[in-house]
Amino acid sequence: MKSITKIMAASLIGSTFLVAPVVAANVPAGVELAADQTFTYRVLDEHSSVDPQIVEDVSGSELVRDLFEGLLNQDADGVLIPGVAESWEASNGNLTYTFKLRSDAKWSNGDPVTAGDFVYSWQRLADPKTASPYAWFMEIMSLENASEIVAGEKEPSELGVSAPDDHTLVVNLTAPLPYFAAMTTHASTFPSPQKVVEEFGTDWTKPENIVSNGAYVLTEHVPSERSVRERNPNYWNDSETVIDKVVALVINDENIALTRYLAGELDRTEVPAGQYPDLKKKYPDQALSFPKLCSYYYSFNVSDSGPEAFKDVRVRQALSYALDRSVVTEQVLKGGQFPAFTFTPGATANFTVPDVAFAKMSQAERDAKAKELMEAAGYNADNPLSFELLYNTSEAHKKVATVAAQMWKQKLGAEVTLANQEWKVFLEVRGKQDFDLARGGWCGDYNEASTFLDLLTTPSGYNDGKYSNAEVDKLMTDAKTASDPSDNYTRVEEILANEMPLIPVYHYTGVYMMGADIIGSWPVKNVEQNWYSRDLYKVK
Repeated sequence: MKSITKIMAASLIGSTFLVAPVVAANVPAGVELAADQTFTYRVLDEHSSVDPQIVEDVSGSELVRDLFEGLLNQDADGVLIPGVAESWEASNGNLTYTFKLRSDAKWSNGDPVTAGDFVYSWQRLADPKTASPYAWFMEIMSLENASEIVAGEKEPSELGVSAPDDHTLVVNLTAPLPYFAAMTTHASTFPSPQKVVEEFGTDWTKPENIVSNGAYVLTEHVPSERSVRERNPNYWNDSETVIDKVVALVINDENIALTRYLAGELDRTEVPAGQYPDLKKKYPDQALSFPKLCSYYYSFNVSDSGPEAFKDVRVRQALSYALDRSVVTEQVLKGGQFPAFTFTPGATANFTVPDVAFAKMSQAERDAKAKELMEAAGYNADNPLSFELLYNTSEAHKKVATVAAQMWKQKLGAEVTLANQEWKVFLEVRGKQDFDLARGGWCGDYNEASTFLDLLTTPSGYNDGKYSNAEVDKLMTDAKTASDPSDNYTRVEEILANEMPLIPVYHYTGVYMMGADIIGSWPVKNVEQNWYSRDLYKVK
């Protein structure tokens, strides 16, 4: 079987005209489907939005992938397949991409989906008036004039995207990105219906107003409680869809969620920290653990508003060195997570984890070096380091933060105050640099190392700690035009390990309880975990 890396590499060949098969719910012959095709799952927090150009979180993006459809999708292995675009072609040395749109794509109100809808939506994403938290993604995609538009120096109409006709979308880039097509699977690039947005403003995503082009429509939304989406009969591939209704329930407590799962109220929920080994023994066909393209980290606020102590690299290094990652993964989480010494996960396509210096040390050596660094920075029993660690409300986040604080207290004498906030408040506070050290989690927007390392560049919209390094910026800029950017990525990771603007803690695994009647259709081989309800089915 081909590896995901090889499959992705094959799908990103820049000069080849690509046409891939369409995949939906692939039900094996002889499988008897359940009468009730409702998929119910738990989410930790209320989603940020279902507006493609506003959504910024994982749970919100899951909803958006059901309600809307972009140019391209992924199959269960993470391979690019057609979405609204039936085919796509790279030309001009990967500086021009042309997408041919299907003629049968419709909005849920019956209107045709056109190339102009994508032009409008991409311009809307870059437009400062939209205030999208993902406007910077247009810059990362290297669209012509994106940076100037985001900065307010040019009009959105000057973005490098055009529609010669209703079924042709042409994109012009400033850098020859061989993986550009893969970036169009990101929710921020999905189309929004201009008429509806302009008629209802910020209320356009309410169930009574929303018009979408995906396999499902939003039929109910009770904030911080539940959202419901049901089959869209106008979706071009509705005949291949099996799941009729999808219900997302907001359950803040992971243990309550597990209880409800075991009672048959949920088809999927996250495994509470530390419980995977026992659950795997008891429910071997329901407990799952598999690699994900995600990193868990703590971000230092090194902006002007950040603590003076964190402007000292010795303090940042000491805190990172003293954190025993194996205790977090093996004794707290116990779900197969991988200790992290780099920001980019090893599951990333075409990325080899570099041997950064502090990863080669034993934990005893790291602890000794941490004490030495802290003392050199002037912190000791008479002058202890004191700071606040901020995380979003979750029992698992609390456990990891508690263990980290204990290690820093025992080894370095640091006095750490733990603070938690609900998701939306947390995002706002972290985004305003109103924190000392904050929990971060990043799942790749596409399967390439730049989706992680671009976050640490100076202009990144998600560089919440405001770290800035000219060499990192140049290396990442040069990587976009390099035939093989591996050396650039290795060097960036070495710089990050030396300057420590963040503390990599672990690389995620998907650790779920999944109903045995649906487990066979979950995309466990797609490390991006871009799942689509239309691809799922429940057996009898």
